[in-house]
Amino acid sequence: MAGRILVLNTGSSSIKYELVDMRTRERPARGLVERIGEERGRLTHHAGDGPPYVREGPFPGHGEGLDAVMEAFEMAGPELDPVAVGHRVVHGGTRFTEAVLIDDEVIGAIEELAPLAPLHNPVNLTGIRVARTAFPGVPQVAVFDTAFQLTLPPEAYTYAVPRDWRERLGVRRFGFHGTSCAYVSRRAAAFLGRDLAGLNLIVLHLGNGASATAISGGLSVDTSMGMTPLEGLVMGTRSGDVDPALGGYLARVDGMDARRAESALDRHGGLLALAGTGDMREVRARDDAEARLALAVYTRRIRKYVGAYYALLGRVDAIVFTGGVGEHDAATRAESLAGLDRLGIAVDPALNAAASPDERAVSPPGAEVAVLVIPTDEEWEIARQAVALIGP
Repeated sequence: MAGRILVLNTGSSSIKYELVDMRTRERPARGLVERIGEERGRLTHHAGDGPPYVREGPFPGHGEGLDAVMEAFEMAGPELDPVAVGHRVVHGGTRFTEAVLIDDEVIGAIEELAPLAPLHNPVNLTGIRVARTAFPGVPQVAVFDTAFQLTLPPEAYTYAVPRDWRERLGVRRFGFHGTSCAYVSRRAAAFLGRDLAGLNLIVLHLGNGASATAISGGLSVDTSMGMTPLEGLVMGTRSGDVDPALGGYLARVDGMDARRAESALDRHGGLLALAGTGDMREVRARDDAEARLALAVYTRRIRKYVGAYYALLGRVDAIVFTGGVGEHDAATRAESLAGLDRLGIAVDPALNAAASPDERAVSPPGAEVAVLVIPTDEEWEIARQAVALIGP
């Protein structure tokens, strides 16, 4: 592939981007717009070896954030002349099983799926529309987080709900973080010197969004997120698992409608609800009752899923931590696996505490189950899939 791929990873409260040269594997530019919608928004743009270009927010929405990204390239370089733009799209339903070239029909389909990922698909579309305007005639490629999870067997994706809901309304488990899982599972196999086809892995993608995925032979066989990204682990602002009757209870006792309840669980739950902030770094910096409870709830939920997926897989070769929290928070890794020694799962305190940007094992040498930290690279995975689609 001659030229460079611009990758836009537009998340619920952030925009990650990279300019990727597929010939040299170099990254001429990369950056992050974080805390979109908050007062303390910030853009950090890296180009070359000099100091980063920084612009303080706020960025009220993703449109303003993407405008700031384009401005950063103009101000700090390099010249932005991509041969393709790759977009992370969270929800592709059952329609999109692989990366696709974006046209008006694809945009319409992503829009139709927005109710299933209300925090993500709309902002993914914002990124697509801004890029189509900024780069007319340049191929735009959508890479779907749900695509990797479509290998779930029926007993994993089927909810025990009325047949009409399942058949007419399409109610089922989809799962997310597939782009990250695809990348780190391959890297874990390479790190272990094993064939991915023979490995059983539990991938813990812990960031503002968080999920656990059971992978056997390179295929997803179960995952904690469900029909939407709300189910499963405790996250930055999302509650994760709650009693399905909660919405009905709130309607009866407080007159709360479904839209308001869903928004609260999506935007005001998780660590934010328990500790007043959705940023794990800020929670870890405190030592008060609310912060301690938030951390206990967060790591206990992870530990429960690890145990469940161990039972489901029957044998686990490695547990893989990735995502911002998974890669950088040693305490979360240790607390999430505490007490699992009888399952062959342990964390070496010294290895775990040693800060490193590299792929590494944090389990004791010779451990029955390897505990790995594999930095995710969703941007590279999106660029790789984009190139595979549009060809040389």
